Amino acid sequence: MSTPSASSPARPTPGPATGDAALVTSNGNTRIAEAVVSKIAGLATREVHGVHDLGGGAARAFGAIRERIPGASTNASQGISVEVGEKQAAVDINLVVEYGVAIADLAKAVRRNVISALERMTGLQVVEVNISVDDVYLPSDDDDQPARPESSARVA
Repeated sequence: MSTPSASSPARPTPGPATGDAALVTSNGNTRIAEAVVSKIAGLATREVHGVHDLGGGAARAFGAIRERIPGASTNASQGISVEVGEKQAAVDINLVVEYGVAIADLAKAVRRNVISALERMTGLQVVEVNISVDDVYLPSDDDDQPARPESSARVA
C-alpha cells in the first residue's frame, strides 16, 4: 500500500494482533476480520461491469488451477488487500479490465461500489481505495474459442 501524502487521508491504525477491527460503542465492541472486509471488497469489485478478473498474473494462475479442482470455489478476496483499524479501512485492488472499457470511469465505479458496500455492511469508514490495473483482457485471450481457420496466402 502506498504511503499517505499530506493531502491524502491518514491510513487506519492497525487493529489488534489478530488482524481484526473493533467498532467500539457504549453497548459493546464489534470486531470485523480483515478477511471479511477483503471478501466484501472483492465481491463489490466483481459486480462492476468491465472488471474481467482480480489479482496479478500469479494470483490469477493459482485461481485458475483452484477453479479446476472439483468442489473448489473462487477466492472472493483474490487481488484485494486491506488494512483495517478500529473505525476505518483502506483497500488496495489489483484488477484486469475488459478491452474497450474507459479505465478512469471503471475505477470511479469500482471505488463507489466498494466504499458503499463496505460502509453499509461493516460500518467502517473507508478512507481510500487504491486501484491498480494490471492487464487488459482481450476476447482472443480465451483458450475456449476455436482457432481461426487456416486462410490462403494473402498474396499470390
